[in-house]
Order: sequence, then structure tokens, then C-alpha cells
Amino acid sequence: MAYRKTPAEISRLEAAREHLVACATSVVTEVGWAQASVTAVADSAGIAAGSVYQHFASKAALAVEVFRRAAGREVEVLGEVLHEPGTPVERLARGVEVFARRALENRGLAYALLAAPADPAVGAERLDFRRRYRALFAEVVHEGIEAGLLPAQNGGITAAALTGAVGEVLVDPLGARDGETTETLLTELVAMALRCAGAPSAARP
Repeated sequence: MAYRKTPAEISRLEAAREHLVACATSVVTEVGWAQASVTAVADSAGIAAGSVYQHFASKAALAVEVFRRAAGREVEVLGEVLHEPGTPVERLARGVEVFARRALENRGLAYALLAAPADPAVGAERLDFRRRYRALFAEVVHEGIEAGLLPAQNGGITAAALTGAVGEVLVDPLGARDGETTETLLTELVAMALRCAGAPSAARP
């Protein structure tokens, strides 16, 4: 009969895996993907480097899991904000502001998610998540068009431009890591996003 892990063993393994992912996320936040070696993560988790491979087949597999968890949470938050009550223009403005504010409040991790050099596996995940951000922005832009609050346009192209522009605006502030979140930056970023979508001045929050 094949050996089967007991519920207690499975629970311990899951807890150890979660702890490892949390530690890896902290290391990536501090030093980026390139310096987040298996040894560095293992040291942070208080385990031997070889023990990491009991949970992940490679450093790349661990990095992908870290990225998926962190980026997935940001997509989830953005989706929640974009589906809150309010006009499409108001929700678009709030979505951009919340996304940027969260990034600026956790600069190291946000920079890792958006721009820090990473191996191809993480790069592929980045592309996938950009598509998810784009889809969320496209939805609210299309709602704005249907409501007559935004001019006729290709919502997918506008959403792609918004996704790229928001990330590009944030790269330098996030990379510096020592700046403060500025309301001026957030205000200008939101204004840029609404201009990109074609929101009339009177319709802007």
C-alpha cells in the first residue's frame, strides 16, 4: 500500500510552505529578485537551503509563487475598487489612486512586481498580470463609453496605455525607495489617467 501523509503532516507541510513564501516575499522586497538567493530565503526562514527544495523544485518556481501571490492581491484590490459604487470615471480615478498609493506604501515589493530585473519565469508572469490589469481598466472604460461619460474609443487600447503609463510613472519613485508618498504625484497620476481615457474636465473628481 502506498504511503499517505496524515492530515497533521499535510498541515505541517502547508504551514512550512506558507512560511517560506512569506520569508521569500520579505527578501525580495528588501533586495529584489536577483539577490533573493535560495540561501538568503532559507536563512530568513530559519531552515537549511536544501529544505527549500522540499517545497519548490527551483528558485524560479519559488519566485513565481511569490510574484503570483503578491501581484494577485493587487489585481484583487484593483478589481474591488473598480467595481465599487460611483460613475465609471470616479471608479477609474479611485482605482488608479489606490493602486499607486499601495505601491508607494510598499516600494520595495511594488518595484519588484513592476520593474525589477527578474528571470524569464517571473517576466512571463508579469506579462500575464499586465493583461489582467488591462482587462479591469478596459471594463470600466467601456462602461464610461456606454454611459456617455467617455468619448468613443478602443477601450482595450486605452486600457493598455493606462496600464503601461501608470507603471512607468511609478518606476522612478519606487526605485528610489527613500521618498515619501506625495499627494501631488497621486493627483497628477490620476489626472493623467483621466485625460488618457478622455474624461471631460467637468466629469473628473
